[in-house]
Parts: sequence; structure tokens; C-alpha cells
Amino acid sequence: AALPERRRPGGGRPRYEVVRELGAEEVRWFYREDRKTWKPFIGYDSLRIELAYRALGPGGPAEPREGEAAAAVEPVCVRSGLYEVDVASAESYPVYWNQTEKIPVMRGQWFIDGTWQPLEEEESNLIEQEHLNRFKGQQLQESFDMEVSKPVDGKEAIHSLKLSRNHVDWHSVDEVYLYSDATTSKIARTVTQKLGFSKASSSGTRLHRGYVEEATLEDKPPQTSHIVFVVHGIGQKMDQGRIIKNTAMMRDTARKIEEKYFSNLATHVEFLPVEWRSKLTLDGDTVDSITPDKVRGLRDMLNSSAMDIMYYTSPLYRDELVKGLQQELNRLYTLFCSRNPEFEEKGGKVSIVSHSLGCVITYDIMTGWNPVRLYEQLLQKEEEELEDRWMSYEEQRLLEEFYITKQRLREIEERLHGLKASTISKPPVLKFKVENFFCMGSPLAVFLALRGIRPGNSGSQDHILPRTICNRLLNIFHPTDPVAYRLEPLILKHYSNISPVQIHWYNTANPLPYEHMKPSFLNPTKEPTSVTDSESVSTVPSPTTSPVMVRRHYGESITNIGKASILGAASIGKGLGGMLFSRFGRSSTTTPQTLETGKDGAEGDDKKAATVGTPPFPHSSSGFLEPTVELEHRIDFELREGLVESRYWSAVTSHTAYWSSLDIALFLLTFMYKHDQEDTDKANLDTI
Repeated sequence: AALPERRRPGGGRPRYEVVRELGAEEVRWFYREDRKTWKPFIGYDSLRIELAYRALGPGGPAEPREGEAAAAVEPVCVRSGLYEVDVASAESYPVYWNQTEKIPVMRGQWFIDGTWQPLEEEESNLIEQEHLNRFKGQQLQESFDMEVSKPVDGKEAIHSLKLSRNHVDWHSVDEVYLYSDATTSKIARTVTQKLGFSKASSSGTRLHRGYVEEATLEDKPPQTSHIVFVVHGIGQKMDQGRIIKNTAMMRDTARKIEEKYFSNLATHVEFLPVEWRSKLTLDGDTVDSITPDKVRGLRDMLNSSAMDIMYYTSPLYRDELVKGLQQELNRLYTLFCSRNPEFEEKGGKVSIVSHSLGCVITYDIMTGWNPVRLYEQLLQKEEEELEDRWMSYEEQRLLEEFYITKQRLREIEERLHGLKASTISKPPVLKFKVENFFCMGSPLAVFLALRGIRPGNSGSQDHILPRTICNRLLNIFHPTDPVAYRLEPLILKHYSNISPVQIHWYNTANPLPYEHMKPSFLNPTKEPTSVTDSESVSTVPSPTTSPVMVRRHYGESITNIGKASILGAASIGKGLGGMLFSRFGRSSTTTPQTLETGKDGAEGDDKKAATVGTPPFPHSSSGFLEPTVELEHRIDFELREGLVESRYWSAVTSHTAYWSSLDIALFLLTFMYKHDQEDTDKANLDTI
């Protein structure tokens, strides 16, 4: 789509103006990523790049000054401080992560009508030089705000310039057209394709001198008030740049959501990738050397992905993984603060988004957990059991001696630790407090369960992650992600019967704020794993199986289709097949009765619940939740399933589907902007 006619912040140009060299504000710099189209830098960035370019001297229009010719120009910080531009080499590179592929930058002077894409720099320079030689000092006859002038068919050219494969005609000072001399010409092909011309030779393309919008220093990005470290899980050895691409996807979707819902706030959230895996040596190539050659591709893939879990459970390499992530988090934070000194002064906040195994390592860094502590707890338990049983006099005497010796050993150890700090007893420390810890597709709950964490009777997050370490823990998962597990039942057991909170679709009008959403029951009956089970279950209608409030939104028909396919597949292969399908196929099953109720479904469910009832919770005498045992804050948040996606296919793809989700972007920003929203009178969470 064509951009609007040229506009200037201070109003239009005078009607008659003399042709002169382009001002720094009229030139626009562009960058190109992944070999796509050229994208313009914002005014603030472009103006500063142009000033650095002119300071170069011979390369730029400015003459070299005495003694300064050899002086290197400082790289220009661009794109909200994430990248720097080296004007001399015309390249851009990221500040916070390594990237093999350089990002080319280009100086735009002449632009194609309609698309406002810049002409290639070589051609642009030739046209600009010719234009100044021929027309410098002449007056422009056309008003700046006038519409594109009439077609020039039959109009005589007053000047012409021959280029390698095309030529440029000046029909007047301000009417310049590019004509292709060879239809194979690359520039003509791209230009004519974009503009829809079929005959490149007969149809000229209008060119504009100077960009559609003047660059100003006011056109700058908002200040960063919140940084988010994005931590990858397994598999980065296999594809080292993956977390950088994933974070870029998350950043782009967050920008769209910011523009749509949070544009009234003067700050923004910045996402930084944390690539902790590639710097680690671990076992060197020992595992590769013991890998058999048959199906080598598959084995290499497993070595590069699933092997990370084995490294993490190995006492030999676990510390290396923890230190790798901890050092990278601290390095990034220190670097960010050194480049943004006002961030800490203004109370900038830090959140972490971790994926898969990254959640477990991040959790262990924050809490300082290590297997040695667990081993010490087990030893203590054994000692207590010893004390409880009957012992002979000799055994008691030896045990007392053992305890005295052990106590003495502990004292010596402590004195030694005082002289030389131990790496084991000292938990890894982060240089910042974590505001929100978002887990995506996280197996953390399984790790915690295997470490002996059991549900308590307090609804506080402190049971698994103290608020002094991290203000808020949020566990996000796709319903069919096979790697993800729930955290809430580890705090209060009866939450295994309460459905996770459904994440709102990003385009939902006036959604209910998450803190106002009431808990709703999950289906208390288990998914059938065989045909006989399913028959016995289906004969008993269960009107209370669908949650009262949330799940109705994403089409109940999918659950019936899903159920039918689960039953069909389960009848083919019992055993492991049944286990898998019961794992992937969990969902709210809905009886035809509840579908028919339509709008009154929620009320109908309430009435039926009173008569049929639900299995009582351990902490509750009735089928309803007692307010005394509710969680202080909900932790488990579930993405809504699509209406057409296949359960089994999404089980394969869902573990990596979080990065580009607009629903997740809105969810993250809702929690990160929470305090800003409360402080701003204009914005109100209810209207998002």
C-alpha cells in the first residue's frame, strides 16, 4: 500500500524552493534482515546514523577535517539500543547476543514512488550527483504538498542520464522517471513487479528525492522500564541461533500488542535472549565418540537435545549448566545497565521467561537448590530413624561417639569454609530481583515432585518459590504440550480437580481480569484408556463435567471429535498407546445436555451440580471450593485450543508454539504493565 504524501513536522515547504544538497533529515537509512525488503530506521536512529556518516569525511558529503581523517567514528546505537551500526562498513550487529549473519544498512536518497523503497546506493549516488550538477540552484516549481503530477507521456525530457541497464529522464526539476533499457534488468524487474507494470521498457517509474517523512530526534523509541530475559530449554546445541529467532518473534508480537493496548504508556518492555548452552564444553566429544553409526542423524539429534536433561541430572555437569545460565543472565544485566544507566535509578524491573528445561535451571539458580542439600536432608532423616529404634548399650555408645565426631568434623568444615568460600554451599546469586517468572511448557513440577515436594495446606506461592526471591510465578502451557506439567496441585492438592485459568484470546473484547476469575471444576472422571472403560463411563451422564465458566468458549464440538479419535486409537493399541492418549487427550468432555443449554448453560450446570454433586475435595466437605483453601494467586494458565487443530499433531508442535502467540504476548504484558496501568489514570485493565 502506498504511503501518504510527504509530510513535515513543521508544516509544508515554501512553494518555491531552490535545489540544494539533501539535508540530514531528508536522507533515510534502511536495514535488511533475512534478505527481505529494506526497512527504514526510525527518525531518531536515521538522523544519528547520517550525522556519523557525514563525520566520516571522504565517504560522506563533509570534507575531512585536519587530523580527524583517520579517527574512527563511534558505532551508532539503534533499534531501542539492541543493535549498533558501523557506518564505515555499512553493517549493523546486535549488542547483547552473537549473530553470524551481519545486517546490511543502506543510505536512501532517491525513492520509488508508492512503495518508498530506496534505490540501490550506487545508482542513487549517480542520480543525486547528476541532479545537483544539472539543477543545483534552480527553483522547484511544484508545491511540496501537491498530489503526484500528471502522467508524462509525450512530454519531452529536459535531461537524461544513462545507467548500466536503465536510464533516468528529468521531465522537470521535480519530475524524474526511471526507465529500463533491458527487461532483464534486476532493478527494473523488482520495481515494475512491485508497481504492477507489465512492459518495463515503455512504462517509467517515478522517483522521489528525499524520504516521505523527515527524520527528527523526537521520533525516538520509548524508554525501557522492564527487561525480560528469555531463557531457552534443550536443543540449542542443535540450532544455536534458535533462541535469538524465537525471542525476535516474541519481541515482534509484543510490539504489536503494545501498540494496540498499551500505547498510552510512555515506557516499553524489552526482550533479551539468553543463550547459555553454546559456551559450555561439558564432556567435550566423549558422548559423540560412543554413539553408534546406524541412524546417526536421529542419534545426533537426541545427543543435541535430550542429552541436556541427562547432563542436568548428572552431578558432574549440573553445576556447569547452572553457572553457564547464571553468568549469562548477570552479564546481560550488567551490560544493559551500563548502556542504560537510568534503568536502575528509575526502578526498572526484570522478569524471566523460560522454556522447557530452562525453567528448572532458572528455578534452581533463584532458589539456590542443589542435590548436595537433598543428600544432607536424607542423611539427617536416616539418623532420626536410627534414634527411634531400640538399640543395645554398645550400639548407643558407638552412635554417641559417631555424633560427637561428626559434630567436630562439621565445626572444622565451617572454619575451613570461613577461610575459603565453598562453591557448593554458596548458592548462585543473581544481580537483580526477579519480578515475574513465566514458565512456558515447563517440566518444573515433575522435578519438584521427584525432589520430595508435597502439597501443603497454605495457598501461598512461598511453598515452592518464596515471594522474597520472585514476586510472581506463572506457569503457561498448551493443553496438549507433552512436556508441560501443572504446579498448583503441588501447593494445594485439590487444585488437581480445578481447571487451569484460560488465557484470553488477544482480540477478546473486555475480558474479565485474571484476578477476578473464579476457580472452576475440571472433569472429575478420568479419560478412558480402553473401549470397555469408555462404555462404562459413557453410560453415566455427568452434567458437571464441563467447567462452569471458561472452557465453553472454545467450541465443545472439538472435545467430542477428540474423544472419538482417542477411543478409536485406544482400541487399536492398549498399554502404552492408551497411556499416551490419556496424557494427550485430557480435556473437558461435554454431554449433549450441556450443549443444548446454550446461554443458560452456566446456570444449568449450577442447578445440576446441586442435585448430582461432584466428588468431594480432601479439604472440602461439599463439592464447592471453600474460600479458606484457595490459592493467593493462580499459577497455572492454559492456552485455549484452536477449533480445527488436531490433538495429536498439536501434541508434536505445541511445545514450540509459544513464541509467536499473540495471546501469550498480551498475557505477559498484562502482568508486566500491571503497576504502570494502576499508576496511569487513563488506562484501566478492565478495558484492555
